[in-house]
Amino acid sequence: MLVHPQFDPVALHIPLGFAELSIRWYGLMYLVAFGLFVLCARLQLRRPHIAAQGWEPRDIDDMLFWGLLGVIGGGRLGYVLFYKPEYYLHHLDEIVQVWHGGMSFHGGFLGVLAAMAAFGASRGRPFFQLMDFVAPCVPAGLAAGRLGNFINGELWGRPTDVPWAMIFPQVDNLPRHPSQLYQFAGEGLGLFVLMWLFSRRPHATGVISAVFLMGYGVFRFLAEFGREPDNFLGLLTFGLSMGQWLSLPMILAGAWLAWAASRRMLPRALAGG
Repeated sequence: MLVHPQFDPVALHIPLGFAELSIRWYGLMYLVAFGLFVLCARLQLRRPHIAAQGWEPRDIDDMLFWGLLGVIGGGRLGYVLFYKPEYYLHHLDEIVQVWHGGMSFHGGFLGVLAAMAAFGASRGRPFFQLMDFVAPCVPAGLAAGRLGNFINGELWGRPTDVPWAMIFPQVDNLPRHPSQLYQFAGEGLGLFVLMWLFSRRPHATGVISAVFLMGYGVFRFLAEFGREPDNFLGLLTFGLSMGQWLSLPMILAGAWLAWAASRRMLPRALAGG
């Protein structure tokens, strides 16, 4: 039986004389995620069909800044609206207290969409051309985030008797699915390999974005069967978790987008050409 290592959530303690600066593992994983995005994006620039679109290194830096705003703002608002709207309605001052935890991938995803739409408009880039460039660069950062969840010992799994079950002492003594590692392997590494290989060749504008939507939605939906649902929500209609219900629209939207893009039916303002 495995036991969670119970890492110290603080990676570094830096004395400053009058105070101490604490750098947390989860914050470091965010930095790793953004670094991996930049690395993948720069590798993207070497692909002939990407270079032909006129991307430049400075575009990546600006894209990262806009994306950072979308991830943090959308992730927090998504958590507030999707998971605890009633609580935050009565505790408005806590909405901005992100250091207490509470971020939603699906909210962050919507935030990034809005940020990229604004960035694309500022550069005259069609929305789906931009998102096709971004999509293969995202899963590596998602993997870093899930590794941060595992280090923190949060988002643990449901009780199970599988051989690789893990006890999380901060929760109880029940063997549980290490669901953070499932998500690290699925929506992180697995999706990265899928997206990176698929995007090596040119496709109709929007298709790569569609594959990301469907791929993330499926990986997340499956991983949720091993993840303990939030105790303040539990399982919802049909025994599905909130994460699963939020993933279903992604899968459906991705399927529709793949169909429309492959038939060149997307509006020119969104797809270009």
